[in-house]
Amino acid sequence: MNRKFTAKSLGIFLMFAYLVSYVTRINFGAVIIEMVTDLGTSKTALSVAVTGSFITYGIGQIVSGWLGDKVQPKALVLTGLLSTTLMNLLIPFCPNPFFMTVVWCVNGFAQALMWPPIVKIMANFLSGEDYDKASSIVIYGGTFGTILVYLVCPIIISLSSWHMVFVFSAVCGIIMSIIWKKLCPIVNLNKKVEQKEKANIFKIILSPLLIFIMLCIVFQGALRDGITTWMPSYMAETYDLGNTIAILTSVVLPVFTLIFVKLANYIYEKIFRNLLLSAGVFFGAGSVCAILLFMFSNSSPIVSIALSALLTGTMNGVNFLLICIMPKYFKFTGCVSLISGILNFCTYIGSAISTFGIAFLTENLGWKPTIFIWFAVVFMGTVFCLVFTPRWKKFVKHYS
Repeated sequence: MNRKFTAKSLGIFLMFAYLVSYVTRINFGAVIIEMVTDLGTSKTALSVAVTGSFITYGIGQIVSGWLGDKVQPKALVLTGLLSTTLMNLLIPFCPNPFFMTVVWCVNGFAQALMWPPIVKIMANFLSGEDYDKASSIVIYGGTFGTILVYLVCPIIISLSSWHMVFVFSAVCGIIMSIIWKKLCPIVNLNKKVEQKEKANIFKIILSPLLIFIMLCIVFQGALRDGITTWMPSYMAETYDLGNTIAILTSVVLPVFTLIFVKLANYIYEKIFRNLLLSAGVFFGAGSVCAILLFMFSNSSPIVSIALSALLTGTMNGVNFLLICIMPKYFKFTGCVSLISGILNFCTYIGSAISTFGIAFLTENLGWKPTIFIWFAVVFMGTVFCLVFTPRWKKFVKHYS
């Protein structure tokens, strides 16, 4: 362990970096409803920028994952922080959605330079329960970042305009870049990895088990980020709320994330000790929330907010299990950063599909049919996780 950090302090330090990555990434989606009103464009036109950023973020995860095992993670994350700061500063000067899409796609790739190196740092310095403990702390960065964005955005819009949201985010990026450069520990990239046997990493990745796990990750990414992005629009269009109030309702979503991430960690460690079974339970709970949201989608804004929060909370629980905890089981390959990048790539394939897809579906079919599709997706995730639980148990036993 690096002499400057304990497992807890390393987790807290990385959490703040992850928090800033969220502030500089989800801000576009948070203010998109205000941008639609101000610019006079459609949701679909502006959603292309967010969708494009999810695609470049996902592709960048694989590139970043590969680099994270070969290039100093500290340098990769710093490059990502500085690049995303610049992209946030450019957005207010973009004259139309096309230029916004180009800039935000670059931002997506810049953001991808952060998560796999962060996982590499944790895997290098921590193992076992220390790794799990740090992971559960780091993931809160996304939650706190989301809360910060959805609290600050309505205030900034009320006092100024959506343009200043990106300036605020850039300032956060500059501050974190300075702190990161000063405090981030150096990873020993030549550290030998103890292997039970010579592992064929591509054979493992292309196995039916991993393919179906990656599909489940696509599903949770689609629900988690799709609902978070379009929640303000759902509330504004269904219950005739103003833009700033509608944006503010999204603060509830990450609050539930805190609860469900903690719950996911407890259920996994204390009850099931099996990642896929634990993920299946959370997908199942999400299925119940989705069908109830479908049934009561027009009844009350409080009911809709509560059920949406529960649904995204369960998906964040799945995300914690399959994105944060799962990579440690591949430490034997010596490619934990690459595995982390591939798994997170799947998350943002789902995010990209849902961000554009929800805009398209709601403009053509309305919200109720769209919500039923959410139910179908999360139910498939339940089935896949439970069916492949025995195979995961055998995989862990074989490589542990």
